[in-house]
Amino acid sequence: MTIKFTEEHEWLKIDGDVATVGITAHAAEALGDLVFVELPDVGASFDKNDDAATVESVKAASDVFCPLSGEIIAINEAIVENPALVNEAPMGEGWFFKLKLADVADADGLMDEAAYMEFIA
Repeated sequence: MTIKFTEEHEWLKIDGDVATVGITAHAAEALGDLVFVELPDVGASFDKNDDAATVESVKAASDVFCPLSGEIIAINEAIVENPALVNEAPMGEGWFFKLKLADVADADGLMDEAAYMEFIA
């Protein structure tokens, strides 16, 4: 399993041609307490950097971008019912959706954890 990060503060855990996607702890902390999450429909296709989900916090509303091109194959209903899960475990139970990647090799253009930590420093 490979973990990658985007400059828009999404993370991807890639297993074969499926990526589990969420927002980073840095993003969750910057947003503050989430009060609403809107997820894409299963079966929807997105291109890289398309708006795929929306989050609202006590501070602001923000889009969650699709980090790579692909099709949504699963969504995390738990965060719709309890948006606080994203704040509590952004890289665990607070994941947003699973994406069947159009091209796994596209992930090579994303940051690894060390590069992301340097990016947010």
